[in-house]
Amino acid sequence: MKKILFILSIVLLMGSCDDGFEDINVDPTKPNQVPVTSKLTAAQLFTSGERYENWRANLIYQSTMMQHYATTAGYWSGDKYTWNRGYASSLIDRYYESAVKSLVDIQAQLEAEGAPEEMKAITRILKVFVFSRLTDLYGDIPYSEAGKAVTEGILQPKYDPQSEIYADMLKELEESAAALGSGTSGFGSADLFYAGDQAKWKKFANSMMLRLGFRLIKVDPTASQAWVTKAIAGGVMESNADIAKVDHTVGPEGVNQNGIGEVFQADNNQRMSKTFIDFLQDDPRLTVLGALPEDTGEDDDDGNDILRTPEERSDPASQKGLPNGLDLEMLEEDTGEENTLAYTEPNREIMTRRDSPMFFQTYAEVEFMLAEAAVRWGLAGGDPEPHYNAGVRAAMKMYELDSPEAAIDDADIDAYLLAKPFDAANALEQINTQYWAATYLNEYEAFSNWRRTGFPVLVPVNYPGNETGGTIPRRLTYSVGDQSNNPDNYAEAVARQGADVLTTRVWWDVE
Repeated sequence: MKKILFILSIVLLMGSCDDGFEDINVDPTKPNQVPVTSKLTAAQLFTSGERYENWRANLIYQSTMMQHYATTAGYWSGDKYTWNRGYASSLIDRYYESAVKSLVDIQAQLEAEGAPEEMKAITRILKVFVFSRLTDLYGDIPYSEAGKAVTEGILQPKYDPQSEIYADMLKELEESAAALGSGTSGFGSADLFYAGDQAKWKKFANSMMLRLGFRLIKVDPTASQAWVTKAIAGGVMESNADIAKVDHTVGPEGVNQNGIGEVFQADNNQRMSKTFIDFLQDDPRLTVLGALPEDTGEDDDDGNDILRTPEERSDPASQKGLPNGLDLEMLEEDTGEENTLAYTEPNREIMTRRDSPMFFQTYAEVEFMLAEAAVRWGLAGGDPEPHYNAGVRAAMKMYELDSPEAAIDDADIDAYLLAKPFDAANALEQINTQYWAATYLNEYEAFSNWRRTGFPVLVPVNYPGNETGGTIPRRLTYSVGDQSNNPDNYAEAVARQGADVLTTRVWWDVE
């Protein structure tokens, strides 16, 4: 409890929300400086995010665009490709005032205090992660000048081209990995990711290099191969013990709670998509990830609610996915069913709690990328099948880090791999469809990898009045505040990148 209250004090100290970039740093020369260790804890919680951006950017938009979830609720804009600008800009609105602001401040303090290089390296890696989410979702963004309002008086930071952002992020990861050793960093237990374990941070840096290197595959295949090769040689994640995550607790509202868990406490409109449930047939993850609602939506003869038993809720044969892109009237017309309680919801007892961990990058993802590297270039030992199998196994085992109830028996995994073995003739689709399943709830990564690979093959919806002409969006849009607070740089970014709409592609997402 002391730790939670201290983190809360840090959050309050670091300022309230605003829509612009003017106050993106704090003065490192202030007296009574907060310890940099505590600031890292706060920055990592900011990176995990609150209910606000997890609800809007991660779930309302990306989870439904990627057809992990579906809903008949109209305000879930991503399900129907409609445009709610405030929802679409929620990550950029929150990350700059919280995570970016915190990390730039930490870097300034580390320099002022002459901190060890390993502490600087850890901060740089976390900063790359934050900016990679921002640029992958929006494209050109304030990067090189972000956070310099105090140190350099830059109140209106330029929007850097994504090509330049990527070049710098990859450089940052390479240099930071080289600066890390094998001991415990000065951040120690204040580091919620790895408790200061430098070796794990090094693996994370190289695994992020692998991720970002693969992002270049369509725009610069030669550079993509070079960075992927470098990442593998540097040493990537080797087990689920290396997963980059933050463990959460159920404390005061907004303090160290899982933001996705907070969403599910407030919103009951989402259902598992038919696309996802169909994929999960004969998959041991099916009833770990989803379950039928307790309430059937029907009444008995006395007018009492008819409830499902736990066995009925978790019966694999009874799980039913909701089609995407329908409102209640359309659902009844298409299926004859108007009761959304007939459809599988997220498994609230296991997967969507406020004390669930938040995953940022997993070992399963890494193994699937190693499998792809083997397919494309003969890297990672040259044989993709062992990496594919390891990825599937890791994806099925990682949920036990959340709850013992989510544990899947090795025998069930063996049976799944026997029934659905690696298919060399369909390797890239199979690998990246499994990647999509493994990034459930980390919809930022599911959306990015889908744009990179085109897998899984998703059938778009064409809801009346949608903004995209019935195509899946390719990015989210900038904040309204950008247009008034930083108009010239905003206009330059739009002129360079393309219209600030859902269908404009980011630099690496070439057709």
